[in-house]
Amino acid sequence: MSLEEDNKILNGKKKERGDFTTSFSILKLIPLTIIVGVFGAIIALILVWLIGFITHILYFQEVAFTLISPGEGPIKWWSVFIPIGGAFIVGFMALYGSKRIRGHGIPEAIETILVGKSIVKPKLTIWKPLSSAISIGTGGPFGAEGPIILTGGAVGSVFAQFLRLSAIERRCLLVAGASAGMSGIFGTPVAAVLLGIELLIFEWKPRSMVLIGLASGMAAALRSWFVNLGWMGPIPLFPASLTSMVSSAGLLDALFLGILCGLGAWLVTKAVYAAEDSFKKLNIHWFWWLPIGGLVIGLGGLIEPRTLGVGYSTIADIIAGNLAVNTLIAIFVVKLIIWSVGLGSGTSGGILAPLLMMGGAMGGLLGYALPGGTPADWAILGMAGLLSGVTRSPFTSIIFAVELTHNMELLLPLLITATVAHLISVLILKRSILTEKVARRGYHVLREYSIDPRERLFVKDIMATKIIKIETGTKLNDAAAILENNSKKRYQRLIPVIQKNKMIGVVPWQDILEKANDKSSNADINDIIIEHPAVVYPDETLHEVSDRMAYNQVGAMPVVSRDDKQNLVGLITQYKLLAGETHEINEEFNREQIYHISFPKNITHFLRRIHDTRKKDDNKNNEKL
Repeated sequence: MSLEEDNKILNGKKKERGDFTTSFSILKLIPLTIIVGVFGAIIALILVWLIGFITHILYFQEVAFTLISPGEGPIKWWSVFIPIGGAFIVGFMALYGSKRIRGHGIPEAIETILVGKSIVKPKLTIWKPLSSAISIGTGGPFGAEGPIILTGGAVGSVFAQFLRLSAIERRCLLVAGASAGMSGIFGTPVAAVLLGIELLIFEWKPRSMVLIGLASGMAAALRSWFVNLGWMGPIPLFPASLTSMVSSAGLLDALFLGILCGLGAWLVTKAVYAAEDSFKKLNIHWFWWLPIGGLVIGLGGLIEPRTLGVGYSTIADIIAGNLAVNTLIAIFVVKLIIWSVGLGSGTSGGILAPLLMMGGAMGGLLGYALPGGTPADWAILGMAGLLSGVTRSPFTSIIFAVELTHNMELLLPLLITATVAHLISVLILKRSILTEKVARRGYHVLREYSIDPRERLFVKDIMATKIIKIETGTKLNDAAAILENNSKKRYQRLIPVIQKNKMIGVVPWQDILEKANDKSSNADINDIIIEHPAVVYPDETLHEVSDRMAYNQVGAMPVVSRDDKQNLVGLITQYKLLAGETHEINEEFNREQIYHISFPKNITHFLRRIHDTRKKDDNKNNEKL
């Protein structure tokens, strides 16, 4: 919203209302958003190259930049030390560079938005991708998307800090950068926009959606160019054959898988924070947690090498149905252990790619037990289901699976699986894996969005019209007596002063009582009057009124006519503003039955006669006995 629009609300100028509050001021941010989208794609490319370079050097002793998983080649016994070395380097970077590089990125972005006024230090744009590249390149079982989301968000925030912008505008650019980073990694622009809206922006408004969409689209377009040059992986990242499970049996199976994925979300979330809590119980500095996590990762890599690194090739094998049952079980169990321990140790890495791998393994395993569908069908449904349950972002999960595979025929089963997994997760988990970390730092995140009830009620609907008014020139002692006689209206708190039925000012209730205590004083109401007070108008919404109260730091304001500001028509207080909330509570909790089922009188009379006849017969039989 522009400064002009803000002033209209704060000063009470009449404005034409519409469906949205977005104004032309958004246009000034669009060029900057395009730049943020370009940088998001470039940073994603650099991160992929760094991960590939480190992996090729350490695991294959060759120089290359393509993204590859350590498990695509033979794993030697000494490979167990590679993740430990990477953990030491990341630990030093966190210790002497920035502690903000620890974690998987999205909770840190959420915290910055919630309490940090969307201000990110510029050095994070360097430290975070570098530490993540080292962590993942040395075998860390993490995704690249979490770090790039935080890094892209940091770029958007840093650019915004060079301009005179509000915290809300910085937030929009931060989330635009985060979505651009995700789009640059996966080539999933729509899912990246939905992630920004469902998880990061904490609103659903055109001013944010437009910026996020443009940045994500720009990053995806640039990524397509990188693909044509052979610099990044293909689009879609995990191509799958087109099949259909849209049948009664297939949809029922999708529902069953959704239940399992919801339970799997509980397991995954609990595992990560159980590992984090275990590390906190160790009587050592957090720096040493990272190499311990690296040791577990290295040992897990010896057991199942496919679980190391981002694992895109492993996900592709799961979707293609190339892995046996015992391999799928090993991938799920080992990935869960090393990933949760690695995250719990505080290293740098994302969660989306690991969730895709574990979800795909769950779906693949169920595909062996249930008839119908192909391995790709079950793997894709499992990916979306577990992602939906863990992140509580069902729309993101559905579209993410479609964009990653280009399998549109699974849209309906995906909807069922993701929705059911989301429901189960919401019912059995108070917080997601993303918001739990934020909550542990003392902040609360409510991810339910609804229309503000204050936007649905106007001042004229709830203002008080029967109010106390005092004539100009009234002695303070007399005014105090008037107030004492109307003590039941103490909630009014603000007393209008009138002259010939015209308001000339106001006086706080408490000021009258305090000044009247001086019995020797001959002062009158004019000595303490507040002239030209902040006022509201009958046609304003409660939202506009609450904004003006907060701006003027008052708890009550007179309601006047727009045509004549001295024409007093009522009074509104903070208590009256609660009417909007009361209306919402009544709609939420007051239950009533609108229609009642009743039989026609003749049928009711007939049934009653049958009942009475049977009762008489029973009584006669009892008498005979």
